[in-house]
Order: sequence, then C-alpha cells, then structure tokens
Amino acid sequence: MAAAGNHHHTNHCDDGSCERLNAEGEVAVARLILDSGDLVHAAKHVGDAVGADPALPEAYEVLAELVAEAGGAQSALDLFPQSVTYAGSHACRAAVLAAVGRTSEAVFLLGAIIGAVPDLPWASVAWLEALATPAAAAALDPAQVGTALAHVTQAIGDPAPEPRRSYVAPYYALVREVVAQHPEQKAMVCMASSLARRMDDLDTAIAWAKTASDIRYGPDRDALGAAMLGSALRRAGRVEEAIDVLQKVVRADWSQSTLAVELAELLGSADRPAEGIAVLERVLKSAPNHEKAAPAILALRYRLDADAAHLVALHDHLRHNPGHGYAGHLLQQLCADKPWLGRDDYAGEATVKGVRQLMESDDPGTENRVGIRLSAMEAPSSVLTGRLVAPNFFVEHEKVHEPDPRLPTRPVHIQPWRFEETVPYPAVPAPSQKAADLAHELATHHWGTPPALYDHAAALAGLPLDDLIGLLVHPPSPVDAPWPDNLAAKYPDFWVRAVQVLACTGIAHYRTDQPWPTSDRRETLLDLLDGTEDWICEAAAMALVTVGWTHPETRADVAHHVTARYQAAAQAGRTRRVEILESLERLTKSCSWTAAGGAPAPRRKLFGRR
Repeated sequence: MAAAGNHHHTNHCDDGSCERLNAEGEVAVARLILDSGDLVHAAKHVGDAVGADPALPEAYEVLAELVAEAGGAQSALDLFPQSVTYAGSHACRAAVLAAVGRTSEAVFLLGAIIGAVPDLPWASVAWLEALATPAAAAALDPAQVGTALAHVTQAIGDPAPEPRRSYVAPYYALVREVVAQHPEQKAMVCMASSLARRMDDLDTAIAWAKTASDIRYGPDRDALGAAMLGSALRRAGRVEEAIDVLQKVVRADWSQSTLAVELAELLGSADRPAEGIAVLERVLKSAPNHEKAAPAILALRYRLDADAAHLVALHDHLRHNPGHGYAGHLLQQLCADKPWLGRDDYAGEATVKGVRQLMESDDPGTENRVGIRLSAMEAPSSVLTGRLVAPNFFVEHEKVHEPDPRLPTRPVHIQPWRFEETVPYPAVPAPSQKAADLAHELATHHWGTPPALYDHAAALAGLPLDDLIGLLVHPPSPVDAPWPDNLAAKYPDFWVRAVQVLACTGIAHYRTDQPWPTSDRRETLLDLLDGTEDWICEAAAMALVTVGWTHPETRADVAHHVTARYQAAAQAGRTRRVEILESLERLTKSCSWTAAGGAPAPRRKLFGRR
C-alpha cells in the first residue's frame, strides 16, 4: 500500500475550500469524459476527486455512475487496479471491492490508506458504515482487520489529535462491532485496544486488552495482550496497575525483553528508577547490546543521579549503533529543555530586566539616552542587548568589585571587548553580510542536544575566523528573525545569547583539518572562555562541550578547561556576584565524562545581589 502515500492534491486551503473546489472540478471533468465513453480516463478523474475530498458525496455519486457504465462492480474493479498511483484511486477500489462482496479486502485497503495519509476523512463513506452491523462485522476476516489496524495505529498518533480522531471515528465504530463479533481473536483485539487508546477511549482500551490477556494462546500472544494492557493503564494514569501486569509477564518469561524495557521505564516514571535499572541489567546479561534496553538503562541512570556522563554514554551508544533510533529519542527527551543540554540558559542580569521593562514601554526604539545605574559591573553583552533596543542605552556602575570582571583569567590573544572605564565597546570589526545573514537564519535558543547543536553550526564552517568572532559583539538585528511569535525582538537577550552560542559553535568547525591540540579553533575558544566575564564565556564553554560530546579524544582537555573556568568564577564569587557562575556549573556538569570533569567544587554562599 506504499503507493497510497502518493496522495494527489493541488492547492491547499486551511478551511478545506480549495480541496472541495478541486474535487468538484474533478467530478465535473469525470462526468464529461464518461459521456465520451473513455472509462479509463474517467476513472482517473474520479480517483482524483475522491483524493481531493474523500467526504464529498458527489465524488461517490460519479463513482457509482462509472460502475454502472462499466457494467457492474466486478468489471469496474479493472478500472482501479492494485497498481494505481493515488490514494484516491485506492479509496475507489476499496468501495468497489465492498460492492462485490470482498468486504474484508475493502476494510483492509481502507485501513492502509488511512495509515498512509491520515489527515483526510477516508472513513466517511457509506459502504463502511453499512458494515458496522453484527451480521456484516461477523463476516469480516479478523486477521485482515487486525493487519489494517496496525497501519492505522502507527500513523494517527497516541493519542490521535483532532481532526485525525474525527476522521478515524467511523473506522473505529466498525472495529468496535468486529471486536464484539470476534472477541476470541486475540491478535485483532490487541490491535483494537491500541486504536481505542489512541482514540482516548481508555476504558474500552483497557477492557479489550484484558480480554486479549485472558485468552491463552501461548506466551508470545499473552505478552502482546499484556503490552497493550500496560500501555492502556499507563495512559489512564494507573501506573502501579500497569507495573503489576508487566511484572507478572516478565517474571514468568524473561525473554520478553521488549516488555521488560517497558516495565523498567514504568518503574522509572513511578520514581522507582533503581528497580527499573535492576530489570534492565538482567535483560542486558543475555543481550548486552539490546536496541532498547542498552539506551534505556542509561536514561534511567541519568534520572537516578542526574549525571550527564550517562547522557554522553547514550550519545556514544547511538554513534556506535546508528540504527538504534530509540537511543536518539531518549537523548532528545532527556536533554530537550535542560539549560546547556537542549537550550540556552537564561540571563539574570539586572541590565536584562531593565531592557525588558524598556521593551514594554511605549517607545522601546527611542533615540533618547536611556539607561540604568548599578552597584557593580555586569556582563558587557547585557549592555549590548540594551543597545539593540535603544542605540543610546547606557549603564552606569558605582564600583568595580575585585577581581575585576573586565580582565581575563589568564593572558589571552583574542579579546572581543574593550572598555572605556566601565563602558564596554566591541573591540573587533563587524562580520561580513554573509556571516550576519547566516546567523540571522540559523541562531536558535533551543537545539535539542549538544551533538545537534554541533551539527547545526556546521553551516558556518566556511566563514573566516574574524567573521565568527565579529558576530559575538555585532549580532544581526533580531527584527524579522525567523523565530515564532516575534520572540527574538521581544526578548533580545535570548537573541544575543543564541547568536553567540551559534558563533562559538561555528568556531568549533573552523579548520577541522588541524589536529585539536594545536588547532586555531581550540585556541580561539579557550581565549573566549577565559576572557572578560561575559555571556561569551558561557557560549565558548557550550561550544567546547559540543566538541567533547562529538569527539571523544578531546574530552579530557575540554573538561579540564571548562572546569578550570568554573573554578575561577567560583573563586571570584567569594567576594562579588558572578552572574555566569551557575551557568558555568551546569556546563561543567555537562562534560563530566572523566575525573578531570567531575563534580564542581562545593558551592559557596554568594554575596548579596545589587
């Protein structure tokens, strides 16, 4: 049924009006061609009409006219051969199959169509509704219905969103009748439970899964019913019951490794990760590289102790087993919304809060001199953020607390900032227009995982080093940035930080032909890491983290330098506020793959805020 995926359509309108017009046009063309006697050509347009709007009654009226002209449904089948290209033609074939009494084939074919193109109302057809009676459902082949359900459930989501759920509802009504007539057909009932769960009919899903579990046709089939029952109970929030069901099956037959993984994850979701780990350890004794158990145990270990070393190991598992997509799913899930794993960290400077207040004013783009007075210096990039909003934005500092945040923690060659007393200015030229355009297009506040960020920034690999450094202090305007809801312009600090992370990770791709220990990219990133106390330090640390995750031979070096920068910030935090300290702590933990990158030094109480 792969051909059904080649759904034919033309212009799309959100309200469906374009599809309806297209379908009506195809109906008119089909009738004209029917009058000429060219049935093959007419059949193509009938299929296109159904494919454009499967719920259009006129499309099925012209199909009936075509069947009559062909001399009946049996003859009309040849007009819609199995080799047809479009889903609409397949839907016509299903209708004709039903008309000749081959109803099981028709139901199977319609299920395959829904599975291939789930976002159209294929099931809104009279012939399907007519089968939802006890007598008609009893005559259907449960095996074909079960196979069709496998197509449907894989495609519609769990739970199925609207309008898919409404589109599938007529098919589900038939399935309910088939289950009532064939409750002993365990495999089919299991798949029906899966559909009920996706339709959010959880009581029915649980009842059907229990029915399937109670029928004893052998351990494999018993396990399938248990799996469906566990999933339904889990969706219903009855986690402990789901655990009990799966434990019974797994303890009776430890070869049910897939169920064992599900049990372990349920234990994790019930705040019992240690028990889940014990289950997976037993699975891995007999299958050390199990596609799901091997990554799942790393995920549970991370849930248990929040040590990012398990996440790195999860990524390494995926590198060595690229076909194990479950590892990638888990890594994405665990990193997605965590600072410096799946997204940027938030800025906390008082300057940023002032900028946001300015953004809420009537004239945030004012040319007037506006600013804020602080008791101590803050990150130069926070001032840069203010200048993006108001060119004459300024910050006055009452005092520079020691150690001086303007000074690098060691002698460096690259310093993007210069200072006139306490006022920061870019110390490097602006980047080229090409670099600015790339950053404008690619800057992102959420990247998913560190390796995903590393890959994303590869698009900057061909830029000169001066361009990449220039982006750090000359970010493109957030206006018209391709972020949803105008987010970049509303929160310019998000934007500046995103550009800086992108630029630094782009530096990680500079001259990758050079060996890491003596490379320009390493030297540049370390200079930025150890330079003026600023968001750029965080961005450089993040770039180094992505290098460590993706290039294991660099890990000891990366962990050593990121940890050293954190320790320098912690030392400074003894006498003054260090706004980037918490970020650097998180970044240090995100590269805790060796002894050099172990737990950071104990946190000390920080002095009061401004």
